[in-house]
Amino acid sequence: MMKPVLLFRGPVKTRSGYGSHSRDLLQSLYEMNLFDIKIDSCPWGSTPSTALNEDNEFHKWINNNIVTHVDSNPDVYVQVTVPNEFQRMGRFNIGITAGIETTVAPKEWVDGCNKMDLVITTSKFSKDVLLSTVYNENDKTTGKLVSQHRIVKPIEVLFEGADTSIYNNKFNGLNFDIKEDFAYLFVGHWLKGDLGQDRKNVGMLIKCFCESFKDEIDKPALVLKTSSATFSVKEREIFRKKIENHVSGYENPPSIYLLFGELTDKEMNELYNYPKIKSMVSITKGEGFGRPLLEFTMTGKPIIASNWSGHKDFLPMDKSVMIGGTLTDVHDSAIDSFIIKGSKWFTANYNEVIQVLKLVKNDYNNFLNRSEKLREENVNNFSLEKMKIKFENILTPYINQPKEYKLVLPKLDKIN
Repeated sequence: MMKPVLLFRGPVKTRSGYGSHSRDLLQSLYEMNLFDIKIDSCPWGSTPSTALNEDNEFHKWINNNIVTHVDSNPDVYVQVTVPNEFQRMGRFNIGITAGIETTVAPKEWVDGCNKMDLVITTSKFSKDVLLSTVYNENDKTTGKLVSQHRIVKPIEVLFEGADTSIYNNKFNGLNFDIKEDFAYLFVGHWLKGDLGQDRKNVGMLIKCFCESFKDEIDKPALVLKTSSATFSVKEREIFRKKIENHVSGYENPPSIYLLFGELTDKEMNELYNYPKIKSMVSITKGEGFGRPLLEFTMTGKPIIASNWSGHKDFLPMDKSVMIGGTLTDVHDSAIDSFIIKGSKWFTANYNEVIQVLKLVKNDYNNFLNRSEKLREENVNNFSLEKMKIKFENILTPYINQPKEYKLVLPKLDKIN
């Protein structure tokens, strides 16, 4: 019996969050062995397309199944992208998105989701925002409400699982040459926006860190694993200048290390487990999911993070250090096609950030005990293997519906 044809479109070759997610989803579909899979590989902005390794058998399979000509109307069409790019091409269409970071989705996202037969996103937060977004259409003459635009198609939540064969609490000796014995780690892109207005809030993290430890003799370090989409030398120097500007007001600031560029998954796990890296910190304004945060939980080290958005699915209050704050308007300097004017996101209480950074360092063993329990929970509940199982469970009721057959009886002449 022939398998149904599944066309998968995603940035499978790229070193991006969507690229990693695409490869995980594709591996899940491959292991289900339910479909004849064809792959439509696409770029992701200007991120390098260098993620596939010829020594990896699954990556070889990806390369061998990439098609240059896309046949129309496959049985199932799966696309991993932002919802405004969702298109109907198959008999059953699935749109998968990493989620949203603010309180309102763009109207184009609502329209895109409604083109799908099924939408999958990565967190409860993202699902709630997508379902709560409503655009009213009013009569131009009377001003009366004519209609409402909202998502009416089903939305399922599928977390991004951590591959525990790679992300774990094992360290193999890679040296990152950090002088200090205690270092905090930040991982993420440094995105557009004025100081305190970029989504990852890198500038204010630097300011809070300096303020927290400016008077200490035994200062910790802050490691920024960050980049732009291109990993260019020019961008690296721009980031270096930004860091210098943010610390320039301090007479004796703590050390800040800029780790810029590409690392493999295994190298990232070495960074996470490097003995001098003691904790991850993120005062993000919003995450659709927060993949690096989940990966870091597999080390059993403490995490400090904003108490809002998608990462709360796997960072419970009693086993991580969650920073309070308020919802504030997205600043004009951060607005783009995905982050829209009129939406809100999270702004951390910076005084609390300053105090918590000190607290984690001074009472480290107490926080370490809590985070070890979190590691055990997330290994069981948020692994790549658990994600694969949930993905198949999500697909089964939609894809394997029994077909309906309409019985047509012949028309008979009336007999007198």
